Amino acid sequence: MKNKEHTRQVRDTVVKKFKAGFGYKNISQALNIPRSTVQAIILKWKENQTTANLPRPGRPSKRSAHTRRRLIRDAAKRPMITLDELQRSTAEVGDSVHRTTISRILHKSGLYGRVARRKPFLKDIHKKCCLKFATSHLGDTPNMWKKVLWADETKIELFGNNAKRYVWRESNTLNTPSPLSNMVVAASWFRPAFLHQGQGRWLKLMGRWMEPNTGPFWKNDGLLMESAKDLRLGRRFVFQQDNDPKHKAKSTMEWFKSKHIQVLEWPSQSPDLNPIKNLWKELKTAVHKCSPSNLTELDLFCKEEWEKISVSRCAKLIETYPKRLTAVIAAKGGATKY
Repeated sequence: MKNKEHTRQVRDTVVKKFKAGFGYKNISQALNIPRSTVQAIILKWKENQTTANLPRPGRPSKRSAHTRRRLIRDAAKRPMITLDELQRSTAEVGDSVHRTTISRILHKSGLYGRVARRKPFLKDIHKKCCLKFATSHLGDTPNMWKKVLWADETKIELFGNNAKRYVWRESNTLNTPSPLSNMVVAASWFRPAFLHQGQGRWLKLMGRWMEPNTGPFWKNDGLLMESAKDLRLGRRFVFQQDNDPKHKAKSTMEWFKSKHIQVLEWPSQSPDLNPIKNLWKELKTAVHKCSPSNLTELDLFCKEEWEKISVSRCAKLIETYPKRLTAVIAAKGGATKY
């Protein structure tokens, strides 16, 4: 099989050495390329007085420039459009195009099919609040973040994960708004917490498909104080939670006040700012490798895999938190790689 052709710079170097009086063998040894290749480059230069690629014959494309522009435009405007939909849209205007041809046209324009990142839908007010939070805390010392007890809920499914969505996007556009798969933050199953020193207690919140929506469960279950005790936080720590209505209930906030627990002011719809989110994918992957067959096993495997997360992993997430804030500021409060 023929190898890829040499660059224009290499071909120019061959010609330059030939003009300087070097023979084919010397040029071949100096550039580490076959002698036959050197001979072919020089022969082409003698015939055409250039080392550039000349127009090559080939079968002309059956697709018109208008069809190609339309396919590229549709994929750029609707990143989640499928090849079948593009094929049907071109057939409606009387142009039959094969799926492979459509894919090749999009690839030549720099658009490739990639899995969309799942991110909550962010309104302008959400971006503004995230940007304000990141800006106001960018100058905080690393020790400040080590005192924060992070908490969050997640949903872990018994059979499989949520379906992937593919989008057409260019390289290095992973976190731009259009290729993101926007979603509403789902109901949760479990609520763990973690700190720089490691993980806190694991709490099962609900049954099969139900979410608790009443009561200050931190107070009722004692999870917060038990986690603080396990991690040896004492009384001087900051607690982080999202703005779910049950978390911000009057009775819950009064309980925090009575216990003299400082609660971190948190912007809504801001998963990129919570480092515990980075543990979810690792946790879910590990749990599904265990292949739980029922909810009891699912709960057991979740606790086991959560406890296996290393302290160094938790510490790294906290130590790199300033980078997370910088990324949010660079994105003007929008989605980031985190």
